[in-house]
Amino acid sequence: MADDETMSNLQQRAGMLIEALPYLREFQGATMVVKYGGSIMLDAALRDMVLNDVVLLRTVGMNPILVHGGGPEISEMMRRLGKEPQTVNGLRVTDDETMRIVEMVLVGSTNQGIVAAINMLDGRAVGLSGKDGSLLVARKYEAEGVDLGRVGEVEEVNPEVVRALTAQGYIPVIAPIAAGRDGGAYNVNADHAAGTLAAALQATKLLVLSDVRGVLRDRKDAASLVSALTAAEAERMIAQGQIESGMIPKVQGCIAALRGGVPRCHLIDGRLPHALLMEIFTDVGIGTMLTLE
Repeated sequence: MADDETMSNLQQRAGMLIEALPYLREFQGATMVVKYGGSIMLDAALRDMVLNDVVLLRTVGMNPILVHGGGPEISEMMRRLGKEPQTVNGLRVTDDETMRIVEMVLVGSTNQGIVAAINMLDGRAVGLSGKDGSLLVARKYEAEGVDLGRVGEVEEVNPEVVRALTAQGYIPVIAPIAAGRDGGAYNVNADHAAGTLAAALQATKLLVLSDVRGVLRDRKDAASLVSALTAAEAERMIAQGQIESGMIPKVQGCIAALRGGVPRCHLIDGRLPHALLMEIFTDVGIGTMLTLE
């Protein structure tokens, strides 16, 4: 017979399942777009924990779609090849040579590594880039006062291939390389790609996992976490410089999703064990939740 401590632990686990039950019912069949990036992609233990959570979402009847970045890996490869990475407002300056490196790393290495890891965790994943089935079609991103090269802005999403895969029980894993109407490829920021894809799919949620807690009113003060923001408030914080650097595209991706019809977006710290499950299945979420109003 179980001792008192074991019995208490079992009761606690049972209580967690009861707390999750309303959310399991509410989100049955729901599409959840998960953007996965930051240094959590480089830590094998954190990677497997996040991907295990994604497999669990699929197992309990949801349709998770994973959009990944790969900034640290791209920067490392660029330096190995003698190129110094440059960013402007969180966007990588991408000349033609850098574009070849980006595509090689994201599609040829990072994407397939994630697919293999999910399959090893008893999930069923299929890797895609935005070029597959013209999933993401982009034009050149025009930034005031600077030429970012082959950085793309998504102007069209054709999600049929994603819907077909989820209908067959697969987890699509998407690298944010878009097709250009000029026949070339464009480097699309993964946060922007996730936001536009979530809107096109009319996802129930967009969840952005990174190595930050969420939006901070003072980025030097971890206690200044903002638990909830409207799109308008987030835009004001960007204009006032409270949201800056790599956090800008994350918030912009969420705003695009919200204005495209996604009810809620969440910026959460993927370094926390089972952050996805805590956000979706518990009464008290974590990180920053964004809504339209």
